[in-house]
This record gives sequence, structure tokens and C-alpha cells, in this order.
Amino acid sequence: MKDRGQYLTALERFSRAAIGHLPTPVEAMPNLGQELGLSLFVKRDDCTGIGFGGNKVRQLEYYLGAAQDVQADVLLITGAVQSNFVRTAAAMGCKLGMRCHIQLEERVPKISDLHRTNGNVLLDRLLGATLHSYPDGEDETGADAAIRRIADSLRDAGQRPYVIPLGADSEPLGALGYVRAAVEVLPQIEAIGGVDEIVVASGSALTHAGLLLGLRLAGDTTPVRGVCVRRNATLQTLRVIQRIADTANLLGVDGQVVAPQDVSVTDAALGPGYGQMTADTRAAIERTARTEGLFLDPVYTGKVMAGLIKLAEADALCGRRVLFWHTGGQPALFGYSDQF
Repeated sequence: MKDRGQYLTALERFSRAAIGHLPTPVEAMPNLGQELGLSLFVKRDDCTGIGFGGNKVRQLEYYLGAAQDVQADVLLITGAVQSNFVRTAAAMGCKLGMRCHIQLEERVPKISDLHRTNGNVLLDRLLGATLHSYPDGEDETGADAAIRRIADSLRDAGQRPYVIPLGADSEPLGALGYVRAAVEVLPQIEAIGGVDEIVVASGSALTHAGLLLGLRLAGDTTPVRGVCVRRNATLQTLRVIQRIADTANLLGVDGQVVAPQDVSVTDAALGPGYGQMTADTRAAIERTARTEGLFLDPVYTGKVMAGLIKLAEADALCGRRVLFWHTGGQPALFGYSDQF
């Protein structure tokens, strides 16, 4: 599968609503890199353009392509209160003439009124989304069942709903966006003289799994390290392995091109759990802003940078060339402003 034409042919079987601002640039981060003793670069997927951008644009291009295939007029999606995924789905739905129903999970404990009303939630409301609530943040199966019941009621009312599922047992269409991203980034990596490692957030695992599978299908062996933002390293490793197998099966390619030792994750920056601010995350966000003028978020990229900094301070990255994959999420900063 190392031939680029074959690689792209596998992707082209799937419908795609190609409205993201792609390709996104790769830029140097010389100031922070010098402080950390490495050559640091950033892949700017915060610049994908729709609804404040982020990695979810690449994923949603495939979900919305499938929604267009069935002539859907309303999208349904589940996420945490400050979810980037649901905000981006609502924005892309508006662009394509689809209304959006959002089911917000109680995934982060003891959140403030600010968290519930600002940041991504404010944007959800500005985009005209209908908001629903689900009481359990660790019940993907139950959340998917609940949102399908909402879809059934909309269908009974004469609408044409399309559900974007949450659970790991669902078809991983979103991972295809990062299989494609691997094709995009390889010439960019070559243009900067190569990198020794890519560091990316690992949550739902669609970004991590899609990128790793895409690189290996293209014959590239660059290590991809996932920084856990929701589960511990043991559970997340299993999830990434499963999502790689699911994505390979969806594409009809050999998932064994990704060896078990290729799946690398660290939970050193996870803290007490998903969406919960830590001192290391706050420090990483402030340090990145003050050295590079680049904003990170408390849920994903701030934890990824905190993990990268820990690795650098432990000399695990000393002198290496590292690509930090910026997955966006900056609107969530405003939902956490009382913690800075």
C-alpha cells in the first residue's frame, strides 16, 4: 500500500464534504524548542477554518459526506459540555444547510456556571443548535442510545436525521480524515528536513489511530506518541489498537502494517481526568502563549504540551526533532477563564 495512488484510492470510496481549509501549515516553534533543548515544530490543525477550526473538521468532513449521501437535514451528536466536536459539527452543519441537535454529557465533575455558558457552549447557541443533556459522562453506549431516540422523534416529525456516534463500537469514519492528513503532512515533514517523532492528543483515538495508520500505509515509520486526555495509558492503548483495526477494516487494507509497538501513549499529563485543569496544563498553556504567541486549550492541546514538556525535562526528547500536532480547541479557554 506504499503507492500513493493506491493509498488515495482507498479513501476516495468514501463521500467527503470537503470544506475544511486544507492543507494546514507546519511552522517552527524556535523559542519554546530552544528552552526545551529540541527542534520543535507545530502542525496547525487549529487553522482548518470552519467554526474556529480544529482537528474535528477533518473528521466531520467524512461524517457529513455520509449525511449528505442520505440527504439528511439534521445532525445529532454527543460530547462533553465544552466539546469541540459538537461545536464544529454545528458550524459545518450550518454551512451545509443542516440543523444540529447536541447532547451534552456530564463528563467533567464540579464545573462552574461559566463553564456551562461560555466558550464552546456559547458558540453552540450562536449556531442555533438545540441542546440536550445526558447525565453520565462515561456511558458511551447509553449516550448513543439516548441520541438515537431523539433522532427517532425527529424522524417521526418528518425530518431526516443523521447521528454521529460516540462509542468505540461505531464505524470510524472520522479516522479517515487523519488517514488523509498523513498524506498531507509527509511532504511538509520532508520540507523541514524530517522529524523524529510526532506528538498528538489521544482521546476518542480517531485522530491518533487514523494518523498512525495513514503513515504506515504510506510506508513512513515516524513514531507517533499519543498523550492521554481521557483514559489511562493501559485503557487508551487498547482503544487506539481497536480503532486502528476498525479503520483498516473500513478501508479494506491490512491493519498489521501498524505493529503493536507502534502504539505509544503516555498518561503523564492526564491528571485526575478528562477536562480537569492541572497546574502542569495551565503552565504549558501560559508558556506556549508567552514564547510562541500560540494558544492551547485546557482539555486537549494544553495537556499534550504538558506531556511533551515532561518528556523533554526527562531528557526523552533531548536534541530530537519533534512535531506537535495542534488539534485546536481554543474556544474552551473561555469556559475555563476562572482557572487562570
